[in-house]
Amino acid sequence: MLKAFSKYRLPIHPRRELVMLVSITGLIIVLFIGVTALSRLFYTQQDDLAARWSARGAADLAAARFSDAMNDYRASLRYAPDSSAIQLGMAEALIGLKRPSEASAYLVNLWQAQPENGVVNRELARIAAGENNSRGALRYYHNAIYAIWSGDAERQRRDTRWELVRYLLGIKAFAQAQSELIALAAEVGEDPGQQIELGHYFLKVQDNQRALAAFRLSLHADPHNQAALAGAGAAAFSMGDYSRAREFLQTAVKESPADRESQNLLDVAEQVDQLDPYRRQISDAERDRAVIGAFQTAGQRLKSCPAAARAPMVVGAPETLNDAWTKLEPQVTARDLRRNQDVVNRALSLAFRIERQAVSQCGSGSSADAALILISKLHEGS
Repeated sequence: MLKAFSKYRLPIHPRRELVMLVSITGLIIVLFIGVTALSRLFYTQQDDLAARWSARGAADLAAARFSDAMNDYRASLRYAPDSSAIQLGMAEALIGLKRPSEASAYLVNLWQAQPENGVVNRELARIAAGENNSRGALRYYHNAIYAIWSGDAERQRRDTRWELVRYLLGIKAFAQAQSELIALAAEVGEDPGQQIELGHYFLKVQDNQRALAAFRLSLHADPHNQAALAGAGAAAFSMGDYSRAREFLQTAVKESPADRESQNLLDVAEQVDQLDPYRRQISDAERDRAVIGAFQTAGQRLKSCPAAARAPMVVGAPETLNDAWTKLEPQVTARDLRRNQDVVNRALSLAFRIERQAVSQCGSGSSADAALILISKLHEGS
């Protein structure tokens, strides 16, 4: 029976089965390689399209074509939705279109992933500043200053601090601006241009001593730099150092005769030198001439400002400033001034009072009038 059954068994061909197995395996490998290649080709095309649209977006952004840039970056995001560079470009395009809330959504998402990114922090600072959110602006500006930057990180941090200074001045936070300027002074080195800019900003926060130091540092590199000379003169003038101011301003005007601001300050500084009877190393004759000059200047001011001339010496009293000046004038001579210190004191006190009254009622006067106001602030009570 077994012999009968064995007649019907199929023949076994081991070699054929092996060939079939190898063929199937090879086919699977070929298919896998093909799928992998197609997948790589697909993703390469995706990357190429993303890069192409992103490049167009960058070009449009640089040309301030913000609407086109937004559309370019939007197309690019379809192919690379997780690209931080493309998201940042999209945010910058939206900022250019004055759509800060939409830009902020992209930037906050980027900040959560990269809180140390300098560009992202600076853009968030600008948005916060535009929304009058000073607390947020300061936070992000400071983050940006100490953040990671690509390229010249030192310059980017310094430029961001300059931007912060301008923002603080804009919101009249002068003390904070001064602190940032002091930090900048340690960062800019001896670059003459940076020192001049630093000096001008120190003037704005009324730190005249540091302003003068910055301008003088710039002058070490270029003694004929007109901007530095004018700035140094203005700083010395604001410090009440009129002799030094005069030296700087004379040179500044010589370098640029069209600089009217420096010329006006120089005129006042020269008048202070002529009319200040309290200046050092002055002879009796020079002091007398200064007192007479101050008194006569005040008399001319009364003529040009009738409202001040009619003002009472004492509230409710009939005697006016003009009456008092006319009454005292015969005594304001070199002889009487030399003999009577009380006449000196009364002449100067009246001259200062007239000038202050005239400023309040008629505004600024001549350079000599401005000089008397400054002298009164320096010395009245001496």
